[in-house]
Amino acid sequence: MNIFELAERNQRTAWKILEDTGIIPSWESIGATVNIVGSLKTGLMMKSRDIDLHIYTGDVSIPESFSVMRELAERLSLKEIQYGNLIETEEECIEWHALYVDKGMDIWKFDMIHIRKGSKYDGTVERTTDAITKKLTPELRKTILQIKYDVPNEVIIPGIEIYHGVFTGNVKTYEELERWRKTNPLTDSLGWLP
Repeated sequence: MNIFELAERNQRTAWKILEDTGIIPSWESIGATVNIVGSLKTGLMMKSRDIDLHIYTGDVSIPESFSVMRELAERLSLKEIQYGNLIETEEECIEWHALYVDKGMDIWKFDMIHIRKGSKYDGTVERTTDAITKKLTPELRKTILQIKYDVPNEVIIPGIEIYHGVFTGNVKTYEELERWRKTNPLTDSLGWLP
């Protein structure tokens, strides 16, 4: 299977999982607006089975957030759930990371960031995702997918660091990316745009 077929298969599966799990309607039931961000939105999903959701409500209520996660845990085959309370930080959010087992027994990670509308980072990742999508050429897409494919399974590199290397540093390979990251660390991932 080539990189494009693998990316396409994972994209299709991710969209189907979103539909089948009803995660978005579960969050919308508390009045939230849910935005799909990251590699699923840009079409740059490769080996990493991550589905990134930014969830906005007027206030970030711990009981409401837990009520959605409780409903999801009771209804879905979630293997693990991690909770991070960042309400009192400048992020003004609750982070939920859940591992989901699909029908093919593959594990997917849902990153659900519950954010207060109007907070400092409201829309930041969405703007970055949109900027990447707009500047993505077929050649850049191929380069990014190949680098993501070539990253060893035991190595974790956030997608944003790969995009930074490709868009800003003209990185073409995984080896070049590793050299680039040593001399050009992405210190402000929320402030970078391609």
